[in-house]
Amino acid sequence: MQEQISRRQFIRASAAGAAALAVGQFAVAAPQRRRPNILIITTDQQRIDATSASGNRWVKTPAMDSLAAGGVSFMQSYCPYPLCSPSRAALHTARAPHELLVDHNSMSIDRTIPISGQIFRAAGYDTGYAGKWHLPNPYPEGGIAGYDVLNTSTRMGKLARVVDESTLQAAIGFLRRRRDKPFLLTASFINPHDICLLANTNNLTDELWARYGPQDGADLPPLPDNHALSQGTPQSQARRARHGDWVAHRWRRYRYAYYRMMEDVDRQIGRLLQALRQSGREEDTLIVFTSDHGEGLGCHGWTGKLHFYDDAAAVPLLMSWKGVIPAGRTDRNHLVSALDVLPTLCDYAGVDAPPASRGRSLRGVIDDPKAPGQAYVASEMAVGQARSFMIRTGRYKYMVFHEGPKAEMFFDMQADPGEMKNIAAEANTAAEIDRHRKLLAQWCVLTQVEKYPILPNPKQNRPARRNAKKG
Repeated sequence: MQEQISRRQFIRASAAGAAALAVGQFAVAAPQRRRPNILIITTDQQRIDATSASGNRWVKTPAMDSLAAGGVSFMQSYCPYPLCSPSRAALHTARAPHELLVDHNSMSIDRTIPISGQIFRAAGYDTGYAGKWHLPNPYPEGGIAGYDVLNTSTRMGKLARVVDESTLQAAIGFLRRRRDKPFLLTASFINPHDICLLANTNNLTDELWARYGPQDGADLPPLPDNHALSQGTPQSQARRARHGDWVAHRWRRYRYAYYRMMEDVDRQIGRLLQALRQSGREEDTLIVFTSDHGEGLGCHGWTGKLHFYDDAAAVPLLMSWKGVIPAGRTDRNHLVSALDVLPTLCDYAGVDAPPASRGRSLRGVIDDPKAPGQAYVASEMAVGQARSFMIRTGRYKYMVFHEGPKAEMFFDMQADPGEMKNIAAEANTAAEIDRHRKLLAQWCVLTQVEKYPILPNPKQNRPARRNAKKG
């Protein structure tokens, strides 16, 4: 562990010069018809199916639906790590979380790697960030590299609806600025993340149930079809299932509250989109909407994130730009990842993408839905002293866990989209499983996994540091 800490300190000490050199590489590429403004909107803990546009009748999300109607919705979209900080870091760098030295929440991105704000500011953009960052602090009063931080007064202890209102107002203020150059604005909302507070007893539970909970006689969502554990679930993963003692009624109330939180943040996103229209810049703005990870919501008896089931690892990804990106298209064929967002934005803006991007521009498949996509996408988690991985291909999903004895899960996503039967032990899947193991090996070589030992979790190490200071 001491070697890991020393290594990180060494990298931090030499980061400033390397970061300046890296950012200096980015310039405007060949001229194009127009350079778009860019608006990145993110929520926290949103499932890919948590919009009415996706066919979910238990929630009404007119703002998100309008983005889907005006652009392309990717329905095979995955996060690089089903946890907040690592996923956000990957979104803004196009690099795998372990390459960024972000193995857990509340960790800083390796400063030698440029992030979105630095890249676009160097290319002449006005850049602003409103809302949650969490790299390392939720609301960084010390700033974010390459961005004007637009709201720094909020704290993690506040409820999302309060913090998100601050984010909304800060983002609207940025849109109203007079400027003679294009802008990149990130508006990072928290809801429906407050559902985490309803999974356990806490001092905010009563207030949240009063706002989001069902009234007597309300029509409650049913239990999900994949509420039970998957057949063939490895013991290590079965132990991780949360709240197995909840009765059906409690699960249904929990699901109801989640959808009300979704509607809360959708109203705020609607107000942001209205402000964009009123600014007169809507037709010149490329909008990206996504989330950092999903939410179990009772699937497989699970709440929260930190699993590779689609419930936690699949996230919405919508892109729209009036007159440029086709309107109203749902893409169910191409595998995409949050790693693809930054290269795509650079492509549309005529800006050089980071040379070590692990994602690829989606502009080709947006322009031509028959164009070939990528063969697979990957996701990861750092648990204990080992990493777990997911490889998703067109038909299958492979997961490997190293919490104790190695455990594998393998699903036919066409025949079993709810991931209810682990077929890793079936003889007729051996060749496909071997193919996916080889794809994972390729990914690990590409991203130099062996070079990056897992770093300590800051949350778990805080008490030790406090005690050391007292001593």
